Amino acid sequence: MFAEQRHQTILQKLNREQSVKTAELIKLFGVSVETIRRDLDYLERMGCLKRVHGGAIPAEIDYTRELPFTVRETQFADRKRELAETAVRYVEEGQSIALEIGTTNTAFARALKKRVERLTVLTNSLPIANELVSMPNYTIIFAGGVIRNQEQCVVGELAETFVEQFHVDTFFMNMSGLTPEQGVTDYGIGEVQLKKKLMKIAKRTIVLADSSKFGAVSLLKVCDYAEVDLFITDSKIDPGIVEAYRQHGIEIVSR
Repeated sequence: MFAEQRHQTILQKLNREQSVKTAELIKLFGVSVETIRRDLDYLERMGCLKRVHGGAIPAEIDYTRELPFTVRETQFADRKRELAETAVRYVEEGQSIALEIGTTNTAFARALKKRVERLTVLTNSLPIANELVSMPNYTIIFAGGVIRNQEQCVVGELAETFVEQFHVDTFFMNMSGLTPEQGVTDYGIGEVQLKKKLMKIAKRTIVLADSSKFGAVSLLKVCDYAEVDLFITDSKIDPGIVEAYRQHGIEIVSR
């Protein structure tokens, strides 16, 4: 098994069990203790976990620092699948939608395949395009531009000019943080600029965000919360948070 495959398996196990033990990983992969130590050291440097005696536990999430797409995909995976199932209710047959890069939107794309037969999808995400290309009645419009390798997406001025040609019914946006004071925030400059363009061409904007994102502030402001029509999250969100945000005029829907 390659190192990257071990890393993915370790993170998935950590996400499920909230801890991993070095001895169990040695047995699971059939490798030496030195190999597992290197794996855990690497994942700690990447901000994915925290080393402890005999193994590792989840790291504190730093919402100002962007982890690789493949790492983020393992975080809160169950919550993302759940909110994706809720979000499908807001898509009708034959509509046009925009799906930008994000692990939550990738989960949403998988849910769409099961529930919706006909769609036009504008996207800058290679994983989403790859996920949906098997659907015979989906029209996939892929934004042209410069590929950001680590994020597996297209960004930049070419992509921004490309999407301005279109009009869509709904833009489903991912984000990294939301507070009533700071609004919607996210990481990369290129991705944030494209989000703003996609908001302009959409009749409505719906944010898909797991419950860990509420109350967090990331690096760059995308928009004020009032510019978003609806926020969809998972059932683990604190009802008190939902009520507090509702008092600020923010509508949050969960299962």
